Amino acid sequence: MPAAGHHSKLITCVLLPRFDLVHAAEGRAELLGVAAAIAPEPGSQLIGGVSATAETFGVSPGMRLGEALARCPQLRLIPPDPAGLEERWERMLFALESIGAAVEPLRPGVACFDARGLLRLHAGSGAAGIESVLRAARRALGTPARFGVAPTRFAALAAAARARARQPLILAGDLRTTREFLAPLPVDLLRDATGVVSLEQLPEALRRLGIETLGELAALPPAAVADRFGRPGLLARRLALGADEPLRPRQAAEIMRESLELPESSGGQQLERALGLLADRLLARRERRGRTLRAVVLAAVLVERGGTWRQQVTFRESLSDPVRMRLALVPRLQLLPAPAQALSLTVARFGPPANDQRALLEEPARARAARLREAVSQTRAGAGPDSVLRVLYIDPRSRYPERRAVLAPFE
Repeated sequence: MPAAGHHSKLITCVLLPRFDLVHAAEGRAELLGVAAAIAPEPGSQLIGGVSATAETFGVSPGMRLGEALARCPQLRLIPPDPAGLEERWERMLFALESIGAAVEPLRPGVACFDARGLLRLHAGSGAAGIESVLRAARRALGTPARFGVAPTRFAALAAAARARARQPLILAGDLRTTREFLAPLPVDLLRDATGVVSLEQLPEALRRLGIETLGELAALPPAAVADRFGRPGLLARRLALGADEPLRPRQAAEIMRESLELPESSGGQQLERALGLLADRLLARRERRGRTLRAVVLAAVLVERGGTWRQQVTFRESLSDPVRMRLALVPRLQLLPAPAQALSLTVARFGPPANDQRALLEEPARARAARLREAVSQTRAGAGPDSVLRVLYIDPRSRYPERRAVLAPFE
């Protein structure tokens, strides 16, 4: 294991293998040793995490249920638990943040942070320092996890995928070392890569062309990759070359949640009254400190089929009025796939303080700009920070389309 340099980036990836499946099968460990998968959520036909036995039959996460059953007729389906999974993952992220890490969650079970700022806090510098940071993270999580350390996020993710439970893989060195490490790895690792453009469908297209490893992808000319795959191909080639975007840690925030147990015969107006009571309780919490609510998560524990149901609701504008919140949330109760035995309402994102006082005479241009800013904030709250972009022309006369314009954040 090479020693970590003082000035090299120490992007640490924490990987909890089959996190969603382990959570859904908790208490039924025997399901992890057979062909099992998480059943599709209501309104979807795509399965969730799968066991190692199911993978031997060619079943993979995100596959359609019919195709998965055709490949593995004895496949056992586990009811999904999206609300419980999200709550458990939040506890894991809080545990990492408790040791001082600024965490960027990629998906449930995968998170990254830069360990450089934690070396002196936990033991010093060099290889001994990073080992101390990893031990602190392992103690905070309290569950087996795989750790990978590398100069970039994607390389750290690849290192964590190849590491063992108590043997972290630490990749230290320059860009050339990172490229040599990534070169023999399969292109399937691109499915978990993060960025503005999704790369989930790219590995299958690369395999059809005979490109099996990241080294083969990196060796292709950029013009040919852009001509065949466009922007996703250029991003994948950049990752294969050892380059990546900087980490974007999330802002640590407190959890505000209200829950209510329901009688067995709850339905219709009883559900609406329970939802109104949850909204009133949430707005009355002292921790709100006068802030409005931009987005909330409505969740339910189901009775018949087991598991949970979860819906995120982003309001058209930040609200602190319980009546308007009910008008936006009550229609979502019609989407419940089965009777509920418990309801919960959680704040997903806060808005500005509820003290917005408009002017007596408002200029039309200023009013339009305010509405546009509100629409941008609403879109980013529902679809992520990279959902609103603008086209920035760099070289309009270039022969290559990818050089004429780029996407930049909309301000």
